[in-house]
Amino acid sequence: MTDRFEFETVSSKTVYEGAILALRLDQVKMPGGREAEREVVEHHGAVAVVALDDQGRIAMIEQYRHPIGRRLYELPAGLLDEIDEPPVEAAKRELAEETGLAASTWSVLVDVMASPGFTDECVRIFLAEDLREVQQPDARDEEADIVLTFVSLDEAITRVLSGEFVNAAAVSGILSLAAARSGSTSLRSADAPWPDLPTTFERRKKSHG
Repeated sequence: MTDRFEFETVSSKTVYEGAILALRLDQVKMPGGREAEREVVEHHGAVAVVALDDQGRIAMIEQYRHPIGRRLYELPAGLLDEIDEPPVEAAKRELAEETGLAASTWSVLVDVMASPGFTDECVRIFLAEDLREVQQPDARDEEADIVLTFVSLDEAITRVLSGEFVNAAAVSGILSLAAARSGSTSLRSADAPWPDLPTTFERRKKSHG
């Protein structure tokens, strides 16, 4: 078998660094010897939660998203902006903050690369079961406008396939749950290894002190 080509980053330049992302320009050696410029968005990793109540319904939130100028139905979710925080702990925190819920049983449903053509962002989607209510912190900004609703799995699938639910994590989480329920594949433990967890942006911020 012929050895695969090893892509090499010849040089790299940061052109923007903000609160949740950075943009850099990499010069990458291509097969045949040509160098090509690649724009790379460094982003925090993220977690999302498919939280099931005792009736088997999924906790969904409706939240305003400024880049597209409207509200979307989503799973409770948030950024991994602390490099040493275990992803499942971040998921527990986000679930409580956005829904006022906690769960006793956690597992990993699926990991999703958001758009690997230009960003290293990756989302780990957890399944949370055995829910209970907990104290919810005061919300602000867009989160103060969140509306919580519960949707059956069948209805959620219908709303995904009709184009009403379009958030990538929500679509992936709902369809992954449906696949898990219809098959025999075991889910991973909540602390399963996550080799694609992005850390470049967090390390960049940490290096600035």
